[in-house]
Amino acid sequence: MTDRFGLYAQYYDLLYSDKNYALEAAYVDQLIKQHAPSATKLLNLGCGTGKHDYALAGLNYNITSVDLSPEMVAIAMTHQPADMRDRLNFLEGDIRNINLNTTFDAVISLFHVMSYQVKNTDLRLAIDTADRHLDAGGLFIFDCWYGPGVLTDPPVVRTKSMSDEKIKVTRVADPVLNSIKNTVDVNYTIQITQRGSNDVTGIKETHIMRYLFVPEIELMIEKKFKLLKVYNWLTLTKPQTDCWNAVFILQKI
Repeated sequence: MTDRFGLYAQYYDLLYSDKNYALEAAYVDQLIKQHAPSATKLLNLGCGTGKHDYALAGLNYNITSVDLSPEMVAIAMTHQPADMRDRLNFLEGDIRNINLNTTFDAVISLFHVMSYQVKNTDLRLAIDTADRHLDAGGLFIFDCWYGPGVLTDPPVVRTKSMSDEKIKVTRVADPVLNSIKNTVDVNYTIQITQRGSNDVTGIKETHIMRYLFVPEIELMIEKKFKLLKVYNWLTLTKPQTDCWNAVFILQKI
C-alpha cells in the first residue's frame, strides 16, 4: 500500500486541483457545530496531502493528521501555510492501529478513506482507532461510497486529464464491480507527460474500494457509537439511491 500511494503522491494534488477543499471543510465545520459546537481539537484519519487540514485550521481548529504514506505526509508538511503551523500536526501512521495516547473533540476521515478499509477487520480497526481517541460524546465523521448509489448507478470507465507548467497527467479509470464482496476494483492507467521534454511515464494501479450500507455501519459501531445522521455528502438531506457519496455522523457512547 505504501508503494502505491508513493506513486500516487507524485500526481495526486494535480489530479485533484479542481476539488473544492474549502467548501468541503466548511461543510464538515457545519456538521461539527451542529452536534459538538465547542469542539476545537480534531484528529484526521487519512489526511493525504493536507488540503482539508489547511482549510480546517483556517476555521480555527487544531488538527492532528495521520496518513499511511510518508510521501503524502512530507508534501503536507512542506506546503502547510506558515501562519497555521501551530494548529497543524502531520504524522505518518496506519489508521488501523495508531495510538496517540490522547483524545480529541472529534475524529474525521474524508475523501473515502473508510472505503479503502476493504476487509471487515480493517474497518473495525479503523473504527476502534476513532473510538480510543474520543471521550464520551465525541464525534466521528466520515464519508464513504454509499452502497445503494453504487448499485443503482454502477461505475463506468472515466478519463480525467489535468496539467500544470511541469506535467500533464491523464488517468483512465476502468472499474470492475464485485457485488459479492461489496467492492469495486478501480483499475487506473496513468500517463504522465513531462512538459518540454515530452518524456512519458506510464503507471498502472488498482484501488479496491468498498461501498457501505447503513445497517453494516450500525453493526460495526455497536456498543461504541450511536448513529446520529447520515447525509448525502455536502447536503443536510438523507442519501437517496442516486447518491454515491454519503457522510456518517457518529457519537461515542
